[in-house]
Amino acid sequence: MNDKELLPWLEKATSGDESAFQLVYQATHQDVYRTVAFLVYNKQDIEDIVNEVYIRMWRSFRKYDSSRPFRFWLHGITVRLVQDWRRKAWRRIRLFERNRQMISEQFDWTDKAVLQSEMQLELFGLVRQLSYKLRVVVILRYFHDYALEEIAHLLQIPVGTVKSRHHLALKELRKRCETTGGEEYVH
Repeated sequence: MNDKELLPWLEKATSGDESAFQLVYQATHQDVYRTVAFLVYNKQDIEDIVNEVYIRMWRSFRKYDSSRPFRFWLHGITVRLVQDWRRKAWRRIRLFERNRQMISEQFDWTDKAVLQSEMQLELFGLVRQLSYKLRVVVILRYFHDYALEEIAHLLQIPVGTVKSRHHLALKELRKRCETTGGEEYVH
């Protein structure tokens, strides 16, 4: 369902129609879940963030400008919530585990449709190794197909910073592909 088809349902949802909200949720949930899963690795955190996205969407829908794409607005909420979560998580780590190293969890991909081929799996593995700042630009650019200017708006950073991070991410991916023998992945 595209943004134009969602608009009447969104308007009904804001007036309290729970079935309309459920329809909007079903139409966008998989996309929001995947975006968060690319940026956060702990399954429980992913689910908590996704739930918070829809709570925030419900609360702030009156601020939504219907002349702009809905999914762009929703991705903005999603990215800001992930950034907030990362900030809070970093504070917890500094406070409670200063002297211990974090053990990274193995991420359990729950949506097998995303990983249909080994090439995608390898590429996603390489993207996962990027720093968060580079990874979020790659996900928004290539998974959601946003222009660099749109990414700058979503992340609330200058376009030059997005371009720099995009360039660094591709450079890092190329370097990693060369060492793994997968240079055909990144152009």
